[in-house]
Amino acid sequence: MLTLRNHTAWPVRFHTRSGVLTVTRERDAFELDFPARPPQPCETPVELLPALGLDTAQVMRSRDYLVVVDDAKQVRALSPDIAALAKLDIGIGGTIVTAPGEAGVDYVCRFFAPAIGIAEDPATGSIHCTLAPYWAGRLGKHTLRAQQLSARGGSMQCKIAGDRVKIVGEARLYLQGTIAL
Repeated sequence: MLTLRNHTAWPVRFHTRSGVLTVTRERDAFELDFPARPPQPCETPVELLPALGLDTAQVMRSRDYLVVVDDAKQVRALSPDIAALAKLDIGIGGTIVTAPGEAGVDYVCRFFAPAIGIAEDPATGSIHCTLAPYWAGRLGKHTLRAQQLSARGGSMQCKIAGDRVKIVGEARLYLQGTIAL
């Protein structure tokens, strides 16, 4: 069994479908090293914006749809139709909604993936593989502060490192167990 909280041999490397994921401890936080997934232009599914309760937004795609709105208040006030979002053919991803941040935060976001059983994820590291390259290009910065505006919320720092995104944040125990092979 691997317990990262008390683990002393850093960094830790995991082999995943996306390649090697490296986790490094930085004081009370963890740094995860992910491949970048910059968003690309795409056609907006007709049902997407109405399901989010939005009239207009810029929409792009990587693994997830990236929906960019003008203001953090719009992201905070979202009350999406989760059943309608679940019916969209999004594949293995979900829908990220983002806007410029406020009060020292570069960008804010929320993440919905009801088609894979997650109505709203409270703090999602992997979406920053798309968000960090987008906001880095838009803001001309390599280090960004992000805030996820779910009910529980989460704050992260993201660093662009070539074709990688390093995501730093505090972590909470999610699962503990033993796997017998």
